[in-house]
Amino acid sequence: MFRTGIAALAVLTLAACTQETQNKFGRAIQNWTGTNGVLEVYAGDKLVRRFIDIDKLSTAQATQGSGSRPYRFGYGVFDENLNMQKDPGEKKVYFEISDYSTPYVFFEHPHR
Repeated sequence: MFRTGIAALAVLTLAACTQETQNKFGRAIQNWTGTNGVLEVYAGDKLVRRFIDIDKLSTAQATQGSGSRPYRFGYGVFDENLNMQKDPGEKKVYFEISDYSTPYVFFEHPHR
């Protein structure tokens, strides 16, 4: 009975939130449960970089004001040979992607 009451309260609280707040809540849950993201960076139609084992891709926030900056960042394993797996010598690195000039695709690893 207590669990049912807690669940109902959580649903009502979430329903009262704005769509953006719900999205942030959903991302927080997804990040907490562990996303296995892949980021592919393209030069034209050619794949030039891949990062795997990414927990989340974040939008940079302005240090003054409330806006966001025009780039995303995160940490992931640099997949040097583009084989979708962490090989010896491939390490976790920090990366940034511009919103303006870099075509990229971010998705959940389909085989893990």
